[in-house]
Amino acid sequence: MTQPQDPNRRQFIRRSSTGVAALAIGTSLVNMSRPLQAQSLVQLGGLQAPDSLGICLPSGFSARIVASAGARLVKDRWWRRTNYRWHSYPDGGATFPTDDGGWIYVSNSETISLLGGGASAVRFDHAGEVVDAYRILGGTNANCAGGLTPWNTWLSCEETDFGRVYECDPYGKRSAVMRPSLGYFKHEAVAVDPNLGLLYLTEDESDGRLYRFVPDGLNSQGNLNLESGTLQVAAVEEGGFVSWINLPNPTPNPLQTPTREQVPHSTEFKGGEGIWYNAGAVYFTTKRDNRVWKLDTNLNHLEVVYDADTAANPILTGVDNITVSSGGDLLVAEDGGDMQIVVIDSDGNVAPLMQIVGQDGSEITGPAFSPDGNRLYFSSQRGSALFGGGNGLGITYEITGPFADFMMI
Repeated sequence: MTQPQDPNRRQFIRRSSTGVAALAIGTSLVNMSRPLQAQSLVQLGGLQAPDSLGICLPSGFSARIVASAGARLVKDRWWRRTNYRWHSYPDGGATFPTDDGGWIYVSNSETISLLGGGASAVRFDHAGEVVDAYRILGGTNANCAGGLTPWNTWLSCEETDFGRVYECDPYGKRSAVMRPSLGYFKHEAVAVDPNLGLLYLTEDESDGRLYRFVPDGLNSQGNLNLESGTLQVAAVEEGGFVSWINLPNPTPNPLQTPTREQVPHSTEFKGGEGIWYNAGAVYFTTKRDNRVWKLDTNLNHLEVVYDADTAANPILTGVDNITVSSGGDLLVAEDGGDMQIVVIDSDGNVAPLMQIVGQDGSEITGPAFSPDGNRLYFSSQRGSALFGGGNGLGITYEITGPFADFMMI
């Protein structure tokens, strides 16, 4: 993602059949909407032996630890540290550009508020050195994944019964705001379709649902209005076409019917996990059946692009967080499995991008490319930096290498 554009340039250009306005977007969303042809990351080659951090990478790539739970983040020299201690159990994440050519990586904390919770941010300069770290959300519980918005905010999702979504400022200038209009349920992740002006949300329940939020137009800043709108649930019909039904009560209390049970003919998804928008499609994962799905947001058509039970090369299991490279490759992180990030290309070919050994009790979370596409961030949610892997409270890593050879030009 390139530098953010002036929100005043955004405007309504048309209305869909649901009554939501589509956005006229600038160059800041080109990478999310119109990928060009690029060499696939599945062609990187086999993984090498584990490095000193226990990470297996293709030839020409290297890894470093950015942060470890409970420890102050190291700045550009080992004796200089930030005052901020990194949160425990890092989960979903995303990156955001800064005006000085650097970027910010935001990460959720999937723990209860007494031990941290919420979300944190680490800021890098143009050379990739850590220059600051700080909290952007506190007092919340089990913040699992979430999603970035085209207007450069972070939507942090609580994975609890009747959980909420909070809109956070990655730059640390504004306080986080709860968004009740996005529903009360066991949230996992959210993705924004900038073309149609819609949000899609997953639910981490064994009988979870797929949701769509239709905002009531734009707010005073020219961004999608997340304060008011209609929350809908998906019903998949014959041939994979999806109908969207308005929820009777998007914000139930514990004595009322949960959202996933309010529309009996809505479709069950077995443990919704990560979700990401790219080029007119929303991709999401369901962990209990090891599937990766593609929803064409223009046609409202759903299909499975990977199923471990039927795949010719079923190396991907424990599907969880997902992101998409600027070249159009899907990167799926494993919760368990072989502790890999696995690439799926447009032809359905799969290959591991990296693997962590010695941390079998953990999961890989929060994969996100730096805005220039040259670095990949992710965490081992329960890894231990103090004891060389094993069980702990989490480690956040960075991978560098010739990603540019496989990205959109």
